[in-house]
Amino acid sequence: MAWWQRGIVYQVYPRSFQDSDGDGVGDLRGITRRLDHLVTLGVDAVWLSPIYPSPMADFGYDVADYCGVDPLFGSLVDFDALVARAHGLGLKVILDFVPNHSSNRHPWFIDSASSRQSPKRNWYLWRDPAPGGGPPNNWLSNFGGSGWTLDAQTGQYYYHSFLPEQPDLNWRNPDVRAAMADVLCFWMERGVDGFRVDVMWMMIKDDQFRDNPPDPHYLPGGSSHDKLIPLYTADRPEVHGIVAGLRDVLDLYDDHVMIGELYLPIDRLVTYYGPHLDEAQLPFNFQLLLNAWDAGVIARIITAYEAALPPGGWPNWVLGNHDRPRIASRVGADQARVAAVLLLTLRGTPTIYNGEEIGMVDVPIPPDEVRDPAELREPGRGLGRDPERTPILWDATLPGHGFTTGRPWLRFGETADVAAQASDPTSMLSLYRQLIALRRANPALVEGAISDVRADGEVLSFKRQASDQRLAVFLNLGTAECQIRPGDGTILLSTHDRGGAVSGDIMLAGSEAIILALT
Repeated sequence: MAWWQRGIVYQVYPRSFQDSDGDGVGDLRGITRRLDHLVTLGVDAVWLSPIYPSPMADFGYDVADYCGVDPLFGSLVDFDALVARAHGLGLKVILDFVPNHSSNRHPWFIDSASSRQSPKRNWYLWRDPAPGGGPPNNWLSNFGGSGWTLDAQTGQYYYHSFLPEQPDLNWRNPDVRAAMADVLCFWMERGVDGFRVDVMWMMIKDDQFRDNPPDPHYLPGGSSHDKLIPLYTADRPEVHGIVAGLRDVLDLYDDHVMIGELYLPIDRLVTYYGPHLDEAQLPFNFQLLLNAWDAGVIARIITAYEAALPPGGWPNWVLGNHDRPRIASRVGADQARVAAVLLLTLRGTPTIYNGEEIGMVDVPIPPDEVRDPAELREPGRGLGRDPERTPILWDATLPGHGFTTGRPWLRFGETADVAAQASDPTSMLSLYRQLIALRRANPALVEGAISDVRADGEVLSFKRQASDQRLAVFLNLGTAECQIRPGDGTILLSTHDRGGAVSGDIMLAGSEAIILALT
């Protein structure tokens, strides 16, 4: 098995992980300092959200130089030191790659916008105004409003899927493809082991620039972007050739992984493995993020996902990330423990978002402290992502909780800190460490098949098997005690701290999950 199949990925949001210089923002030296935490936790790879030079209009997802490090985070020397330290500890390093758009301050766009005759004009999406004036079509920005901004100097509009400061690149242009291939090679030469590709499904747009159709299911009060079905701006058939081309570049190097960000239904998601498994090795499966926390719903998702995977396609699961409310806020503290068991016992590669291992919750951000452009552009709609991006609490040292000696860029929450949880055998952190150790020690949880997925009332259960090892997992997604019949075996782990042999019917407490070795 490849390392990305047997391993666990841990996402670091650099601004909020560890500050080393007292400016209140996390950085590369801080991440390097805290790598021991990841080793003790037991994960195998660290994925870094963007660290590139950026005006920070969207906190690094507006890239001004694809081959550098923003001074806020450090330098290339600091990055090299992080990679060396990670590799020395047995950790892989995955870098965020943002190919759909650059910053409007990137030299490419500055050149492109300088004149209609610029050699880089066709590196971005430029169009004349509509007849009679106004944007060329009805395409919208994911952050609200039109996706088109008029450039007064040249008299044309440019398209941006997100902020006006994030113009979309034209991936139909072979020069863009070649330049981005060089970017990937630059980082792999520096030791990067793979890439998480931002908004992979949006990388190419309709070449006829047709209007998107209205969404008949749109409800007033939602994001303005959802008024239209993104038929011509996302998940275009041509995008698969782009993704396969990126994979070709990664395959020039040994044992690298490409992870794709894909907010798509299962039947569309799995197409990004490619017809010959020649696209993304891990098209992100966000189904646990997007659906109700319900035993029946999750059982159907697992069954449908497993059935839809192409032959040889490797599954993956995600509970949280920097764009979505934290799992402990979505389902509550007790069920977050059940969710941890689910994530780490399902078949496939799990991804843990920093802070999940200590049960962090969303932190309410007062209006005058909002930093996220998604909320600033459409205030009051709850679209902001600041609540799930707040800094890690490492210890009880005040005022910076071990994260910073200065003022944090976002306020702290009230979760128990890492140091306190490390010494508490009943803590969320201890549970994650136990689960990951159990996963490592039991081949059935890493390479085993999954079967007998079912929901009985509020209890979700399934089996994992490899060779002669058989495990059963039971998860009570409700609060009431339930009777289950697991078969004869031994409890390897319980969220309610019990073990021993079982036979016949047993009671599963509310919000309890157990893993059994069947005899």
